[in-house]
Amino acid sequence: MSETVLDVKGLNCPLPVLRANRSLRGMAPGARLRVLATDRAAVGDFAAYCQETGHALLAWSEDQGVFSFLIRRRATDPAPREGTP
Repeated sequence: MSETVLDVKGLNCPLPVLRANRSLRGMAPGARLRVLATDRAAVGDFAAYCQETGHALLAWSEDQGVFSFLIRRRATDPAPREGTP
């Protein structure tokens, strides 16, 4: 399966997660996004983000200061909360 690559190296928290969120919104359910980041805080940030949003953090690794996160977009968008448009 193909994947989209998002390079956010050099950006600090919260920008890597915000850019990934923007990319995932435009992707089809089940699509994969690989995020490349250099911010050490991204490890915890992406784990929390995926747990909160329902996207799957399939894998992450680090090589010479570059973190790679493989995220699968959730299958469906959540239902709107009651009282929101």
